[in-house]
Amino acid sequence: MKIDAYSHVIPEKYKDALYRAIPPQIPVRKIIDSLPTLNDMDHRFRIMDKFEDLKQVITLGIPAVEDIADPNKAVDLARIANDEMAQMVNKHPDRFVAAAACLPMNNMDAALKEADRAIKDLGFKGVQIGTPINNKPLDSGEFMPLFEKMAQYDLPIWIHPGRPVTYADYKTEEVSKYMIFLLFGWPYETTVAMTRLVFSGVLEKYPNLKFITHHCGAMVPYFHQRIECVYDNARLRQRETFEEGLSKRPIEYFKMFYYDTAINGNAPGLMCAHAFCGADHMLFASDMPYDDELGERFTRQAIDAIKGMDVEDTEKENIFNGNIRHLLKL
Repeated sequence: MKIDAYSHVIPEKYKDALYRAIPPQIPVRKIIDSLPTLNDMDHRFRIMDKFEDLKQVITLGIPAVEDIADPNKAVDLARIANDEMAQMVNKHPDRFVAAAACLPMNNMDAALKEADRAIKDLGFKGVQIGTPINNKPLDSGEFMPLFEKMAQYDLPIWIHPGRPVTYADYKTEEVSKYMIFLLFGWPYETTVAMTRLVFSGVLEKYPNLKFITHHCGAMVPYFHQRIECVYDNARLRQRETFEEGLSKRPIEYFKMFYYDTAINGNAPGLMCAHAFCGADHMLFASDMPYDDELGERFTRQAIDAIKGMDVEDTEKENIFNGNIRHLLKL
């Protein structure tokens, strides 16, 4: 069995509500309209049938509701999205093993209530949040109650990065060029979020809290020795430490995250993550369907890359399904 731990949907009723909430000229509408696999389940299932024994965990596609709606409207959008995703899982249990809840993160009281509703009433197996959240870092104090709640549930938080084109590559410019904001900016946002969660002590305070990072933990696996070196040098040469309140070396907290395989194939890249965090913290994921109008290429690339890893078959089995089954208590 292959369980895609990070695939995206835009359910039809939610799509209608979303389009009423955003102007027609917003670029994300063009993206959604170009990808029928987001909301046409017959189309999606035809793609899935090309891969043997493929199932998915579904998460809501971009944009995050707090990015396009005020605190009250965001609650309505999140509820619509979650109700529809729950219906999808219940209607197609042979296709979708679970869903991660959408939360209105610009309304934390409502977000906490929606997390409870989604998990207790709808049977969701975790929640998805963006980074940054309305330009705020994940270690902002207002988000700590959600982390405490998810630690109590012992269910994971999916982290999805985002960065608009208005994050220019240089201060002397107005917008990012050549898709750099997406190509490298999004993985950078993931890396920053992970680092803030480590040094702010979130994982120290909630050691059983599970974060699923998109794009295989971005820069962290490749630069893990640089991470160690920078903080060692800061402590030894500059007499400056960022580790107050931490009971372990910082790099050990980075190994507590879970790393998905959504890096467009690249078995050597997956081996880099494997060398850092081990097979037990890697999850098969495709980022379906944000590749082409069919939504097939990402899935094929992810599967082929895992098959191409130079590891034992038992480790591949854990990456394909064992680890996510354990995380979601399936």
